[in-house]
Amino acid sequence: MPTRIIAETPPRLSPDLIRRFAAVPVAVVVDLLEGRTQVDPAIRPLRRIAGGPSLLGSAVTALCDPKDYGAVHHAIAVAEAGDVVVIDAGGRSDVAMIGDLLSTAARRKGIVGLVADGAVRDTGILGGWNDFAVFTRHVTARGPASKDGGTVNAPVTIGGAPVRPGDLILGDDDGVVVIPREAAEGLIAKAEERAQAEIGWEKRLSAGETTLAVFGVPDAVRG
Repeated sequence: MPTRIIAETPPRLSPDLIRRFAAVPVAVVVDLLEGRTQVDPAIRPLRRIAGGPSLLGSAVTALCDPKDYGAVHHAIAVAEAGDVVVIDAGGRSDVAMIGDLLSTAARRKGIVGLVADGAVRDTGILGGWNDFAVFTRHVTARGPASKDGGTVNAPVTIGGAPVRPGDLILGDDDGVVVIPREAAEGLIAKAEERAQAEIGWEKRLSAGETTLAVFGVPDAVRG
């Protein structure tokens, strides 16, 4: 069967709302969502994010058939600037679903990065970009065998976390979390408040207060 593109997708989140999440660490969102949409920590960034922008954007999904990367081509084609391509390759390690050439094409469009529950290749190049973040479960040199299958913008599961088109993807050195699009607006104020609280805690610790005082840890029993 040829690659299928699901045409009906939900309205996009506002760019202003998305930008507000750029100042929020993944750990804060994971804690607020009680880990329900945390992506398997085995899916890691190719390069350290520290000192650069985190991975942040609306999901365009590519559900790949075994050894076929047609959906990745079409996902890049329909994605817009600021989006994140999310590749569900079933966690396979034997075939890379994307490498230098496709990633370069995505980067030229303004796509900000990708998350692959599967494998990528050409990591010496992909890992050197500071404007295109790549998170992946595996790395392999072997390429795909076909390019005419899969589905674009279907609901997928990445590292145990459900992802639908238009959900918000946030990634940093701690990993990746999926923010369901309908939860994003209600979550951002809580996330910003928590991130600011952590800055305050850090200042108090730097001033010499103990972690017991800063975090209100109950007294221990001595005996």
